[in-house]
Amino acid sequence: RDKKFYYTRVLLGCCRRTMRKQLDHNLTFHKLVAYAIALFTAVHIIAHLCNFEWYNDSQQAADGSLSSILSDLHQDEESNKWLNPIHSNSTTPAYVTFTTIPGLTGVIITVALILMVTSSMEFIRRSYFEVFWYTHHLFIIYFAGLVIHGIAGLVRGQTAESLNKHNPEHCAQDPTHWGGNNKHSHCEEPEFGSIPAESWQWVLAPILLYVFERVLRFWRSQQRVVVTKVVVHPSKVLELQMHKKGFSMEVGQYIFINSPSVSRLEWHPFTLTSAPEEDFFSVHIRAVGDWTENLIDTFQQQKPKTPRIEVDGPFGTASEDVFQYEVAMLVGAGIGVTPFASVLKSIWYKFQHADQRLKTKKIYFYWLCRDTGAFAWFNDLLASLEQEMEESGKASFLNYRLFLTGWDNSIAGQAAFNFDKDTDVVTGLKQKTSFGRPRWSNEFSAVATAHPRSVVGVFLCGPQALAKSLQKCCHQYSSLDPRKVKFYFNKENF
Repeated sequence: RDKKFYYTRVLLGCCRRTMRKQLDHNLTFHKLVAYAIALFTAVHIIAHLCNFEWYNDSQQAADGSLSSILSDLHQDEESNKWLNPIHSNSTTPAYVTFTTIPGLTGVIITVALILMVTSSMEFIRRSYFEVFWYTHHLFIIYFAGLVIHGIAGLVRGQTAESLNKHNPEHCAQDPTHWGGNNKHSHCEEPEFGSIPAESWQWVLAPILLYVFERVLRFWRSQQRVVVTKVVVHPSKVLELQMHKKGFSMEVGQYIFINSPSVSRLEWHPFTLTSAPEEDFFSVHIRAVGDWTENLIDTFQQQKPKTPRIEVDGPFGTASEDVFQYEVAMLVGAGIGVTPFASVLKSIWYKFQHADQRLKTKKIYFYWLCRDTGAFAWFNDLLASLEQEMEESGKASFLNYRLFLTGWDNSIAGQAAFNFDKDTDVVTGLKQKTSFGRPRWSNEFSAVATAHPRSVVGVFLCGPQALAKSLQKCCHQYSSLDPRKVKFYFNKENF
């Protein structure tokens, strides 16, 4: 899914912004498809259960009705021309379900689907990622069962040859006179055959694409990755600087990382925090689950040999478009600042080399953190940017604000007591730390006033609740006049 999304995004790079933005909703599309599969699976199961009850009633009926007559046709023959799969009164729907290929595969793929859907709930996905990861791979069993589900031909229809000798619309009016030996009938007994299975035609292309993606990932993972630097920052954030031959990236992109010493099967996405101008690529990994905690512990053990890391990517995200806007608002929550680290580093290098191709004229950067330790690893970059922009006479290019959302009275009191100092007591930067959360209506109003005729790109890497607030503000403060300010919302999706 991620590779196809990235390659499509590249192909549409020259297309309109609105069309390209839709590709950033690939996870939403994935979930909608999953909901549709679950819904139509339920409809399919209910329809078959009703059908089997009708089959059973028709088999046991002796009232001479059309359904009863059709059910009795060719039941004693070995010509495979029957319509009703229940051939005797002792055969139950449960027996057919668990003794036929369609029945068994139907049960298996239904159980697989239920496990995939339930383990995809946000609570399980966040708290027990391994459960989600491994049960989600039941889709292999699901698609395998889907392909062979219809090969036994339990669903049947009248054969083409029989239709020439038995017109259903005409012959259904008098079923008691069917048969070639009846001189009063022009309708022979209908004959039925299996309807060919077609599900493989619908899933063949996605399966081939998936196999190709797996082969490509395996090939990429075999390429040697050298870990050149390991740093453990406060708040248990691991920084890995790496080098890989032929690796090329853009700002805001992400990679998949696998560590065989932790798990051979699990691949996890991490945003690149390095800039394209650097001769290495880096990620910052926060301990948020078993896999990340085990990875950090593995590197902290300081073994003689660095643990092996496998890398797949990079892949594109919404943040790639940040330099397409004259004005950009970057909003990061906690470790969600990582894509903007890449953006700000790249800006620093562009200023260093006086890059005249830089279209962006103003950046507003907001970083929301729960604890003071989270600011530590990013301080050096912001301090460097402050100094570089002052020396180049572009101090107004970057307007950044740091918000501490989790704090106590002692921290606030210390900050207030030292407010008159040149640097902030929390971060050591010139920009003072704000306590609490931003008032987004005030922020958007100020940006709209300062740039009344600009197209403003709003980029977020953070929780869904914050995304809703920002998206609402984008609509509220965008002018209906196409010549005036417009806010375009972009969100990282993992």
